[in-house]
Amino acid sequence: MGKYFGTDGFRGEANKNLTADHAYQIGRFLGWYYGELKRQKGDSTPAKIVIGKDTRRSSYMFEYSLVGGLTASGADAYLLHVTTTPSVAYVARTDGLDCGIMISASHNPYYDNGIKLINGNGEKMDEDTILLVEDYLDGKLNLFGQDWKELPFAQGDQIGCTVDYVSGRNRYLGYLISLGMYSFKGIRVGLDCANGAAWNLAKTLFDALGATTYLLNASPDGLNINKNAGSTHIEGLQKFVKENHLDVGFAYDGDADRCLCVDENGNVLTGDHILYIYGRYMKEREKLETNTIVTTVMSNFGLYKALDEIGIGYAKTAVGDKYVYEYMAKNGCRLGGEDSGHIIFSKYATTGDGLLTSLKMMEVMLAKKCKMSELAAPLKIYPQVLVNVRVSDKAEAQNDPDVQNAVRAAEEALGSTGRILVRESGTEPVIRVMAEAQTEEECHKQVDSIVEVIKQKGYAVA
Repeated sequence: MGKYFGTDGFRGEANKNLTADHAYQIGRFLGWYYGELKRQKGDSTPAKIVIGKDTRRSSYMFEYSLVGGLTASGADAYLLHVTTTPSVAYVARTDGLDCGIMISASHNPYYDNGIKLINGNGEKMDEDTILLVEDYLDGKLNLFGQDWKELPFAQGDQIGCTVDYVSGRNRYLGYLISLGMYSFKGIRVGLDCANGAAWNLAKTLFDALGATTYLLNASPDGLNINKNAGSTHIEGLQKFVKENHLDVGFAYDGDADRCLCVDENGNVLTGDHILYIYGRYMKEREKLETNTIVTTVMSNFGLYKALDEIGIGYAKTAVGDKYVYEYMAKNGCRLGGEDSGHIIFSKYATTGDGLLTSLKMMEVMLAKKCKMSELAAPLKIYPQVLVNVRVSDKAEAQNDPDVQNAVRAAEEALGSTGRILVRESGTEPVIRVMAEAQTEEECHKQVDSIVEVIKQKGYAVA
């Protein structure tokens, strides 16, 4: 991870950690850089960069700032307006654009925002390009054999323009509709749109496939995105599904790249449930190439036990759908994701896509003629306890021999009945100590044994 960009873009509080000037400078660099790459190949056409945004009030400010930077550098900005992250990836990939930008802080509150960069293949931007963006922000860009304190401005007919590209968003929606293998007629579906990017698209999609659709949190006002809503506050959808006797519910986050489910009884189905249900469905149809599901280290121990029972292999990556996708692309895997609901179906998409995920869960339910609760029943989620310890030095604390001995002792105590995970936070001075076991009491016991050693060695800070 770089100085500004983490695993999911440049994120911070709007006009505090992430400012309109940052957005302008990012636009200046991307517009110039992709144009220069084309010019060096003898192509004089302007760079074409697609932009989407979620419903935060500050998203308009960042959009206009990015557009100002892009066009000043000679690029054309294709505007999808309010849309989802996966739609930006889809348009960048299918319409031959040089790159994509999504303005969103995902599941964060309205006062945060972020800038996510997507390459022309619809994938998260590579680290080398991101580091170039950061070098420009810091005034130390060296590229094409020279230092660039300032980038040249486009002039005359070389100045870029904006293109209203709502048609691209509509094509993305049409693509999703085309993936619907079954009619949803007669199925009562609840959709929690988090007052975010899916607020209009989700209903249009499910209505087109024939569902009886019930909406929750689909009235964005710029300040209510994710507020007691969506996949991070799913209790509202649980209650809504039960009270209205719905067949299933789906909850998205602010930019709709993740999805969680609620079954007909109001129980939450996490990303691990989704991976299990769809992975099993793929294996039954001999569609699970490599017979491997890609997870992160945060997936529940119960998922691995359940996959072992049905003969499906699995891989574990670092936390972040970026790393899941990288493993999938390198190893030819078709299904992967995170417990948080970022699910990647690599045959159909290059990123996590909440709308696509809900379609695929509907497909399994209809194909197998089962209730969602019945599909999830074989998976037993183990109790989990996670403690975050703020420390003076993450690497030193984690590599301390006494801490490592405490981790090994906890692992030996759990044996095959659970697991321990101790890892450094990617964004905070924090060590995360997690245990999964057959009882919550056992989880607390093992976590506490490790945390106590971290404190005794003097690494913990108030």
